[in-house]
Amino acid sequence: MTDTISLSGLVATHPKVVTTAEGLSITSFRLASTQRRYDRAKQTWVDGDTNWYTVTAFRRLASNAAQSLAKGQRVLVAGRIRLREWSSEDRKGLTVEIEADSLGHDLTWGVAQFSRNSVVVSVPADVEANAALVAGDAAVGSSSDAEASELAPEPNGTASGWATPGQESSDRADADALPF
Repeated sequence: MTDTISLSGLVATHPKVVTTAEGLSITSFRLASTQRRYDRAKQTWVDGDTNWYTVTAFRRLASNAAQSLAKGQRVLVAGRIRLREWSSEDRKGLTVEIEADSLGHDLTWGVAQFSRNSVVVSVPADVEANAALVAGDAAVGSSSDAEASELAPEPNGTASGWATPGQESSDRADADALPF
């Protein structure tokens, strides 16, 4: 099934983290989503019914969720919904599962500070060995002043066509380019 859903709710359980034998990261938690409405007659907010979901994230999203989310926090979830029927000896039920594509804190209820993941780049061994020969006694991965100056901003305050804060680019091609 490829039905998608977006919802907000409360992380109701501590996120559970599992790593498979193949190294796949999986994080799951229960999410409670309660609709609130304003009752004009009582002039107060009233809670409606609570819907319960099992949210599961995989790979990098699972790792980031495990480090970022905690029980009691309000979050936003977008993902693919799946309904699973279950039965035990004396009961039957329906579980609503969401395979998360995106997770984040609900900023209606608080503030958050974003930290980008560092990107790990794998360098083939032959390239690394060649770099060591070219560099001589210098350590692999160290850069010379000439290399560092190539990465430094240009004297006019821009680097690679992107304006620094407070400056606008005069080149239309620069303005239309995406940073990713």
